[in-house]
Amino acid sequence: MPSPISRPAHVPFRAKALTLAAAAVLATALLPAGAAAATGAPFGYAPVGLASAHGSQWASSSPWGGYVATGSGFTSITGSWIEPAVTCTSSNNLFAPWVGIDGYGSQTVEQTGAQVSCSSGSPVYSAWYEMYPANPVYLSNPVAAGDSFTGSVTATGSSKYLITLTDNTQGWTYSTTKRLSAQDVSAEAIIESPTQSYPKFTATKFSGITVNGKVFSSYNPLPLSSGGYSPTALSGGAFSLVP
Repeated sequence: MPSPISRPAHVPFRAKALTLAAAAVLATALLPAGAAAATGAPFGYAPVGLASAHGSQWASSSPWGGYVATGSGFTSITGSWIEPAVTCTSSNNLFAPWVGIDGYGSQTVEQTGAQVSCSSGSPVYSAWYEMYPANPVYLSNPVAAGDSFTGSVTATGSSKYLITLTDNTQGWTYSTTKRLSAQDVSAEAIIESPTQSYPKFTATKFSGITVNGKVFSSYNPLPLSSGGYSPTALSGGAFSLVP
């Protein structure tokens, strides 16, 4: 089984999270219209040492739960999900569903999703994208529990990626094109807690997942467990993570 993303040249996410507040002032001036500075730990980080032989799943200490297709030539992923309702149990709770390319056996991640942070003591929802090793960029668009999202990441050539996130419930779409020298060796539909501290949450349902225009299940993706949460059986391009 490939190793999860290895980033020896970078500060581990727990330490790196402490630097983000200091970077926020500078980052605000550099963000595209409609975006806000990143806060909290970065997503897309599955640190070395957390992978474990456990059937075809990672150990529950992994920050990723869901499904990952591995191989080569992954140039697009599209998927939808319902943003779950959350009850905070700790100010360290941080949780997000997302779809993306890379990050499993590679040093880059191209992804988009919607997070819930409990750092204030109450759930705060926000949408984001990340082109690791750059920090995640958080959007100012409204997000609420129960919103239906569709996200996509598409390689457009010349190391460029089109990232699109639509909140079907609130009626907004955000798109941006970013350049990154990536490997395109995996495609994922994931729930993640970079802090490895999950809040209580309602079932997270993914649907309509396609990779390179084909139904997700045709790639025989690997199931991943995180925080004790394991995905249901993949049915075409749909599955759930049920608390």
